[in-house]
Amino acid sequence: MWKERKKMYLQTKIKGTEEATDSDSYVGLASTSAKPSLKAAGLQSDLIFEEIGHRIKKVGTQLVKKVNAIFQWDITRDGKMVVQWTLDLKNGSGEIYQGASRCPADTVFTLSDHDFMELVLGKIKPQRAFFVGRLKVRGNIMLGQKLEVILKDYVKLSETHCGLLVARKSQA
Repeated sequence: MWKERKKMYLQTKIKGTEEATDSDSYVGLASTSAKPSLKAAGLQSDLIFEEIGHRIKKVGTQLVKKVNAIFQWDITRDGKMVVQWTLDLKNGSGEIYQGASRCPADTVFTLSDHDFMELVLGKIKPQRAFFVGRLKVRGNIMLGQKLEVILKDYVKLSETHCGLLVARKSQA
């Protein structure tokens, strides 16, 4: 096996005679993204954001008319940001995607994955999380009230998936 530019060539030999086979087998190499994939990050919030995305596809246009804002979450683990999610309810029929906001976000929330789950599950109120420093907010803090209504729709979903997430985490 040897590498030439962006290809890894493979040569096989016949066992016993060590004679090389006549094959031009190779594997194309591509660079990988420095960003962790949402599955690799192993965050509990991943399923919530994914499900919000599925639901936005169904009712996004209504939410865009109602909310008219862009929210960004900077999700942390051990004090370091590990992933960003953006919920765009200002443009088109709305969308949620992993990464920083493409347009200036109206509100940016910074919190740990654990604290995000606590908020979505209703175990801590957003105002309390903010005042005790578990939630940091930049931008229009009042838009958070519109977001709270949206997230409440996902509490039942979150509770259902929490058992699944704990099971997945213990298998890793």
